[in-house]
Parts: sequence; C-alpha cells; structure tokens
Amino acid sequence: MTLPATREAIARLIPHQGAMCLLERVVACDAGRIACETGTHHDAANPLRRDGALPAVSGLEYGLQAMALHGAITAGAPQGEGFVAALSGVTLAVERLDDIPGALAVEATALARESRGFIYGFEVRGGGRVVLAGRATVVLA
Repeated sequence: MTLPATREAIARLIPHQGAMCLLERVVACDAGRIACETGTHHDAANPLRRDGALPAVSGLEYGLQAMALHGAITAGAPQGEGFVAALSGVTLAVERLDDIPGALAVEATALARESRGFIYGFEVRGGGRVVLAGRATVVLA
C-alpha cells in the first residue's frame, strides 16, 4: 500500500480539490485505520473560515476527508463522491480550530464498509487533546 506523500497526491485520491483539500500528510494507514496531519487550519485562505475564524464544526470535514482518503488508499483507486447520511456522537471540545497551535492530527477508523457506503469513527486532535470526535455514515454516489 503506497501512501500519498504530498497534499497534491492526496487531492488525486479524494473528491476535494484546490484549497478544499484539507489534509497534508498521511502518517500511517492500514486496512482499518488512517492517521493524517495538517496545518491547513492556520491558512487564512481556508475555504471553511467564517468571519476570519475556523469554527470547530469545520473539523467534521477534516474527518470526512480522512475517511475518503482511507477508502481510496485501501481500494487502490480514487474515492468517488459521497453524501453524509448520518452523523452521531459528535463532540466538540473547542469553539474554533484556527487558534490551536501546531498541526492537527486527524484519524479515521473503519467500522463498516460496503460497496455503496461506509461508517467510520473519527477524531481530530490538536494542542494535546481531542478537539472533535464522532461517527459518520457516508453513502457513495
């Protein structure tokens, strides 16, 4: 399993392009889990910013992109578009992400995978703690 080494390589595997590709590095990946890092929460041009701040709820998109990237890497092919069917157990420990120092660590763990969708648990950590966590069900288009 070859891991993408750059943000551009990640963008080739997920539907999110340009500034909307939020992940920068894959730290680890196996059949059940992916761990990524990124500093895009500090980028003033981050497309999820509102009124100069990056709300913590934007962390959902980081988790969803890690899920898509894991699907692409483990399938050996770019991930097609999908739609969030459900979110559950989502917890937010901060109000915003852009003031968290250093990189964000984004992890996704596959809980169920089928040909038309998947369920993952995800977690975003920064500043030495979990800042967002939850579970998402995605249906593929």
